[in-house]
Formats: sequence, C-alpha cells, structure tokens
Amino acid sequence: MPRARYKSLVDTFARDIRSGLLAPGTRLPTHRQLAASHGLALVTASRVYTELESMGLVSGETGRGTFVREISLSPGQGIGQVAVAAGMIDLNFNYPSVPGQADLLRTALRQLALSGDLESLLRYQPHGGRPHERAAMARHLRSRGLTVAAEQVLIVSGAQHGLAVAMMALLKPGDVVAVDALTYSGFKVLAETLHLEVVAIPVTATGPDLVALEKLCRTRSVRAVYSMPTLHNPLGWVMGVEPRQQLVAIAREHDLILIEDAAYAFLVEDAPPPLAQLAPERTVYVSGLSKSVATGLRIGFVSTPAQWVSALERTLMATVWNTPGVMTAIAAAWIDDGTVAQLETHKRQDAQARQALAAEVLGDLHYVSHPSSYFLWLPLPEDARADQIAMALMRENISVSTAEPFAISAHVPHALRLALGSVGMAALREALVKVRRLVQAY
Repeated sequence: MPRARYKSLVDTFARDIRSGLLAPGTRLPTHRQLAASHGLALVTASRVYTELESMGLVSGETGRGTFVREISLSPGQGIGQVAVAAGMIDLNFNYPSVPGQADLLRTALRQLALSGDLESLLRYQPHGGRPHERAAMARHLRSRGLTVAAEQVLIVSGAQHGLAVAMMALLKPGDVVAVDALTYSGFKVLAETLHLEVVAIPVTATGPDLVALEKLCRTRSVRAVYSMPTLHNPLGWVMGVEPRQQLVAIAREHDLILIEDAAYAFLVEDAPPPLAQLAPERTVYVSGLSKSVATGLRIGFVSTPAQWVSALERTLMATVWNTPGVMTAIAAAWIDDGTVAQLETHKRQDAQARQALAAEVLGDLHYVSHPSSYFLWLPLPEDARADQIAMALMRENISVSTAEPFAISAHVPHALRLALGSVGMAALREALVKVRRLVQAY
C-alpha cells in the first residue's frame, strides 16, 4: 500500500475517533478484516492499529480485539495529576488525615521555636541526617519489625525520594528489575526515568508468583526485585513468612538486590518480618511518614546494608543535599514522644472503618482489599471497559484510577483502583454508591 494511502487510513480513523463518530469502546475490525476490506497486507493493517495505539486513540486487548479509547480521560484517570477540580470527590490519591493533626503541628512549631538548637536548623545538615535523628528513625523501624543500626538509616524527602535514591545509587540504565505485574505507579515512573528494563512477575491472590520469578532469573540477567510484601499497592496482600523466605532464597541464589517498599506497612499489625530483617545484606527498605502522619511532612527513611551507605549518601547529596532541618526535627521529635505511634494507631482504625463502609456499600461486587488498607482494587465484569466507567464517574464528579498506571505487562486489566482515605465518610459513602450503580449498569 503506498505510504500516502496508509497514512490516509490512519488519519481517517484518527479524525473519526476525535470527532466522536467512532465512540469510545467501539470495537474496530480485526486486523484480518481491516486488511481484507482495504486490500492491505496483514502486516500493514497491523501497522495502522499500532500507529493509532501509539497516538493513544485505541487499545489492543489480547483475545478481545482493538477498541476506541476514551480520549477525554486523562492518562491513568488522575494518577499524575497535580490537583483535583473543585467539587470533585477524589478517589485517586490517599492523603489520610485524622482530627487534631493541625493542632499537633502548631504545638510542635512552638516547641521548636523555644528550643536552644533552632539556629542549627538554618545550616546545611549531614547528607543522611543528623546522628540523633537517624537514631530516632532506627528506633521507629523497630515497630515495623526491623532492627538496624542508626548508621545504616538515611533520612530522605519522602518515600518516593527514597526509592529514587536507592535506584539511582544501585542500578544503572539497562538493568533488569523484576516487579509484580500490577504495582505502585510511582515506581513505574522512576524506572522509565532511569531507563531500567522492567519485567513483570505474574501475580496470584496472595503475592507474586515466585515459581515464575525463579524461571525468569534463570533466563534473564535480573539485577533487582522491587517488592511490597506488607500491604501491596494496589492489591492489598500481605505476603506470609514462607513466601518471604522463598523470595529471599531466590535473591541469594541469583545475587539480587531487594528493594522493599513499605509505605503502607504501618497499617498492618503483627505483620511478618520485613525482607530487610530476613535478608539484611541485600535489602534496601524504604518508607516514610507521608501516609502515617501527613503528606506535607516530606520525611522518609531508607535502611540499607552498610556497604551501600556511601553510595546512597552521594545520591542524596546529588539530589537534595539534605532534607529540610525543620521538618526532620519535627519528625524525629514526634517519633520520640509517641506522636507518630499514636497517629498510626488512629489511621489503622480509620482505614478499617472505611473498609467496613466499602464492604457495606459495594455489597456483593467482587473486589480485592486488605481490612486495614486505604484502597481497594475493583475488577470489572468481562464486557465492561474501565475508561468508560471512569469517564462516567467523572461526569458524576468522582475521580478514580484505572489499572493502566499500575500495569507492568502488556495486558492491562479492566479494573478500578479506589483510594478511600482522602474524603470524609459521608462523601465516601456517596461516591461508593455511585461506583456500585455504574459498575452494575455496565
């Protein structure tokens, strides 16, 4: 087919999709049907759809066909957006808060203002944090089941920054990182930015498929595994002790770095030991206080094997030099006086109440969650399309996330991820009622 005719066909499809002549969700002819109707070679017909997919206008789904996408929907439906429109009920992001947090901050600022150490906070700090603050973070990690020396704990500007520091320090472009087929969207952004090759580990109802990981390590030069063993985002699982030990054994056999993301681990009581406790010689443990205290308190912590401390400190110097002294001082003080532990308890209770509300409202809709988590995963019926439902919810002033930002493999399931922690209980009930109604309608 001459290039002009090929491009003309692509342009025709694009025009019809953008004008609404081809509505979102429309199933397009199969590759063979398109080839036959336009007198094309099969490879050329496939190329037409590939180009339309690269433009974000269609999506190909294995075993189902090629569909017109909902192009008025932001990519990932909200993930990556800076703000939510006024009046919108936000079920995209979690920024959980409990009553009295603002008063805690006022008190902390007054106490800090009266301290004799105030002037020191105006100067540069050590890259990994001041020794007494690192010691406070190490003491806090004991509540997570992790015993580590203060010298191996680095203070960072939130858990996302901690992930960036670990990956920049220990990995190089082209390195292969194995990760759950559905995973935290912020990790995907980092991996793309750092030019890492991400390969998907199939997931089960209780954790990653470790048999598949073992096979993968025998066929590929996997350098690291990114894992969320305690309260996986978005699937909510908590891996048992035996699977954790099996993962550690695979890591030792194949000399893998383990990157353990524990951003939501505080919500799980009596969790199994962290990977960093089971394999301290090869695990970087990353967490922070954004979810357990406040998203505006951009303080996180990284526990790392001693041999990697210097590399991570150099990366800290290259990215932020040091965390803000005032914020770090408040965080350390709140750890020592029990404020963080108190807030974590309150937020576990709050998350449990929100999960109970979701169970009441969603009823017999099938979804996946943990009873103490701030999110749930809602697989959609076979014929439903996530982008259409998300767009319908947008028209109802409810913002949700589709599966796209979380998907590592080529197959993106039709599902919604609902964040439960950012709105009041009355608004959450209202939103969940509309979610149920729309999902059942489709």
